[in-house]
Amino acid sequence: MGPSALFSSQSPPLPPLCFSSSISKFTPSTTNYLPPQCKLPAAVSASMAAASPPTCLGFKNLMETFAVDVQRAEGRPLNVPLKSPFTIASSRLEGVENVAIRIELSNGCVGWGESPVLPHVTAEDQTTALAKAADACLFLKHSSGKTLGLLLNQINGLLPGHSFASVRAGIEMALIDAVANSIGIPLWRLAGGVSNEITTDITIPIVSPNEAAELASKYRAQGFETLKLKVGKNLNVDIQVLQAIRNVHPHCSFILDANEGYSSDEAIQVLQKLHEMEVTPILFEQPVHRDDWKGLGHVSDVAKNKYGVSVAADESCRSLEDAKRIVNENLAHVINIKLAKMGVLGSLEIIDLARSSGLDLMIGGMVETRLAMGFAGHLAAGLGCFKFIDLDTPILLAEDPVLEGYEVSGPVYKFTNARGHGGFLHWDNIA
Repeated sequence: MGPSALFSSQSPPLPPLCFSSSISKFTPSTTNYLPPQCKLPAAVSASMAAASPPTCLGFKNLMETFAVDVQRAEGRPLNVPLKSPFTIASSRLEGVENVAIRIELSNGCVGWGESPVLPHVTAEDQTTALAKAADACLFLKHSSGKTLGLLLNQINGLLPGHSFASVRAGIEMALIDAVANSIGIPLWRLAGGVSNEITTDITIPIVSPNEAAELASKYRAQGFETLKLKVGKNLNVDIQVLQAIRNVHPHCSFILDANEGYSSDEAIQVLQKLHEMEVTPILFEQPVHRDDWKGLGHVSDVAKNKYGVSVAADESCRSLEDAKRIVNENLAHVINIKLAKMGVLGSLEIIDLARSSGLDLMIGGMVETRLAMGFAGHLAAGLGCFKFIDLDTPILLAEDPVLEGYEVSGPVYKFTNARGHGGFLHWDNIA
């Protein structure tokens, strides 16, 4: 199924999916939204003028009718320090070394994207991501007049599969943001308009029990009710950390994220020890290696049937084919959507599959600034279909390079009616 199949104008059996034409109640107003320098393409203007009563274009119509004319496109390093090292079972990060994408259309509207780099998780390092982003940007500058749908499909061919998913996602974000800016719609409205607000968890990386307790106490004071705990390097220390957190934040909800760190036997042992402590996680994320399909299915079965705990596939789900296997073989109860794993359009396909199959959805990210997290947050708010929201990493950064954008109040992100993403970078300040 191609990405455009997700945007069928026919009514699906479930509530409307991502960027569907069902957002007709959010008709863009050229008077109220569009700045003087943004000029609507003729096809878009004509479809607005002809609509009586007015109907929003919706993403399907944009894909088919919006002719994209890229005037400038560029990727640059986006390096941001962390407040403290971020350690998970599979890697350790001292700072963010991502790639920022800026795309400017001939109508003057600008779109922003971000390609995150996380060692041993994303396939690209920063050097590779910059090189592939440069290739994609050059392609875009020589592809004027193509519809948004055709251009996105060609980007998918230029940056295929998981190997270039993070770069592809950054380019897709920037293109979609530029188009949303052009028609004067916030991304959360374009995504469905279910809500303009989300509540995220907060992550405690692999640290000592004392450090974990300090973080949990701080996050409790800030209003965070759900803590995501990185585990998977040392089973006994993991249990000590859980006990320390429980002492200072006794009523918090737990998500355990092993990042592939356990064997299936160790994962079940952790659940048993927690059961003895009378602690039931609300979710157990990626307990085993991404290729241990048998182990994933076994842990999922025991976790749900014996302990009442749902298991999420994260690293094990990097493509539509992976998602189909998870569904067909009942290997997990939740799929974690990350734009950098699958790209934007690839993520929409997997969301469609999961919802039609009755699986729950989680949305997360790598270690990202408010550019990428903002795009994912708009998607989560607009769709309203994610049971678990893990979009916290900008809070872990020592600096915030993104200007404007969504408003933050502890765990709550509120998205405004600003056009597109709403956030941007001072491009001249980016290395």
